[in-house]
Amino acid sequence: MAACSSSFTFCNRNTFHSPVPQRKTLVTKTQFSVPTKSSESNFFGSRLSHSSYLSPLSSSSLKCSIFAKQVNKGQAAPDFTLKDQNGKPVSLKKYKGKPVVLYFYPADETPGCTKQACAFRDSYEKFKKAGAEVIGISGDDSASHKAFASKYKLPYILLSDEGNKVRKDWGVPGDLFGALPGRQTYVLDKNGVVQLIYNNQFQPEKHIDETLKFLKAA
Repeated sequence: MAACSSSFTFCNRNTFHSPVPQRKTLVTKTQFSVPTKSSESNFFGSRLSHSSYLSPLSSSSLKCSIFAKQVNKGQAAPDFTLKDQNGKPVSLKKYKGKPVVLYFYPADETPGCTKQACAFRDSYEKFKKAGAEVIGISGDDSASHKAFASKYKLPYILLSDEGNKVRKDWGVPGDLFGALPGRQTYVLDKNGVVQLIYNNQFQPEKHIDETLKFLKAA
């Protein structure tokens, strides 16, 4: 389309009183241009378009975010089955009998998520020593996960939660009223019970520090 922006005109009416009984009204016009062409931004590992953060938050969506299901500490983790980076189905119950570090992250190949993934990679031997399995989950498809894991030599499983169904079932909170997918880590004990929940959108490496600290103390 030839047009890439829309103009809006606002009229401000200011009334001035003169010494004589007469009123004059000054009308001023201000134009604002609002881009309508979709663009994409990266914000701590999340892909956003203008339409996603300019649209007002409806009362129904706010209500849903408040009353969404949520997995809490001390609760048995809900089972699920998702495809890994090789397209093979993986069920959470498969890892019952050993601790599991399950981390939800916004997206492959974004700065914060890459930093977090590589930090888990660099500490992977420490997690193995603690007897724990590391699993990453995002809404990217298996092909994206495979490329991401191959590029950064990630030794652990990445699961594809397309449509974010598991994320919603677990009640992983988002940031900025849900505009950003949340970054949250769960530590499950060998019985599949949640023992630690850690959320930090802006310091990805802290997820590794906190989970290792917990596993060593357990």
